[in-house]
Amino acid sequence: MPPSPSSSNGNGCMIVKDMNVVAKPFKIFVGYDTKEDIAYEVCRHSILKRSSIPVEITPIIQEDLRKNGLYSRERGNLESTEFSFTRFLTPYLANYQGWAMFVDRDFLYLADIKELTDLIDDQYAIMCVQHDYTPKETTKMDGAVQTVYPRKNWSSMVLYNCAHPKNKVLTPEIVNTQTGGFLHRFLWLEDEDIGTIPFVWNFLEGHNNSVEGDVKTYPKGIHYTRGGPWFDDWKNCEFADLWLKEMEDYSREKEI
Repeated sequence: MPPSPSSSNGNGCMIVKDMNVVAKPFKIFVGYDTKEDIAYEVCRHSILKRSSIPVEITPIIQEDLRKNGLYSRERGNLESTEFSFTRFLTPYLANYQGWAMFVDRDFLYLADIKELTDLIDDQYAIMCVQHDYTPKETTKMDGAVQTVYPRKNWSSMVLYNCAHPKNKVLTPEIVNTQTGGFLHRFLWLEDEDIGTIPFVWNFLEGHNNSVEGDVKTYPKGIHYTRGGPWFDDWKNCEFADLWLKEMEDYSREKEI
């Protein structure tokens, strides 16, 4: 059964301000792939476990979007996940209100998501880690083709200013018909509309490096973009031990 949206602040409750006012949860949309449910669950768990603010986590499930008439695009040969394009529905799914985040399911968060939301700047339409990344591998995950294009991995974790006028262009019609280049390279925006986030929030396993003694380089969000320990071929990737420990924590809590 597909997962349901979850709302918590890590302790299973909302944060109350002024006694009677409940803070609105920060909306997080996670790309969901039916073949990798455990990756989604561990990503979700890592966010909830550490968050000191209320969050609402919703999986973007392509099958549900199709049933609701929001997505009709045929899957292309170069789409390595079920959310290659559906991710760009994030502002629409958030009713073009406030800020919301999209993140791939193959992330592991090691820090409080509040630290990330504290970086939000309303002058931008979106904010993301602006990687300069060219993968060495020709395949990734379970044999999917590793594509190379400008701004690669920028769209894997994005803070969307959903109410920004320029993001109103991201309608289901546009997401269903526009090219991958237009969407993944954010071509509906000018360069100055895109704010930057420190790379540690989208720390690419196998590419980015930490410097011993420099806490500013320690990962806060590990992105297993080549493939994670839930794949047999990637059980020994960098930071595999951290993901496996999180999976064990998730499994234990699920049994309680």
